[in-house]
Amino acid sequence: MNQILEILEKNSHITPEQIAVMLGRDVSEVKSEIAALEEEGIIVGYKTLVDWDKTESNRVTAFIELRVTPQRGEGFDKIAERIYQYDQVKTVWLMSGSFDIGLICEGKTMKEVALFVAEKLAPMPAVVSTGTHFVLKTYKDSGVIYDKPAVDERSVIS
Repeated sequence: MNQILEILEKNSHITPEQIAVMLGRDVSEVKSEIAALEEEGIIVGYKTLVDWDKTESNRVTAFIELRVTPQRGEGFDKIAERIYQYDQVKTVWLMSGSFDIGLICEGKTMKEVALFVAEKLAPMPAVVSTGTHFVLKTYKDSGVIYDKPAVDERSVIS
């Protein structure tokens, strides 16, 4: 099971047939194991990584820190549930450390993201404070290195 998960996590585009060859297993066994992992909610989705900087798309990504006070009887889960309903919010984590909730938010401009924080997140009764950090450049995402430096394979002649 873990081997299949590790392979799919590195490349969700790989086929069950390819996985079966890699692991020396039967294709039908691999397919049924993947189906079971999906059914159990262990595999929750498949994602394609896109280097948006190489497209014409206007997109700004921000990491937002929230310090919150959980409401009695609701805890952090209800706050996170309310936050992840917004389309701008791509990822939400419960964190340890100096803030409680971390989230990844996207918008067309920095101003759009800032307004989202000011008008939607900050006014929530449970939110004590926010901190917004804009992503300026992506070097690595989900184990994938963006813009690898070119390797000079020329031989030195002396």
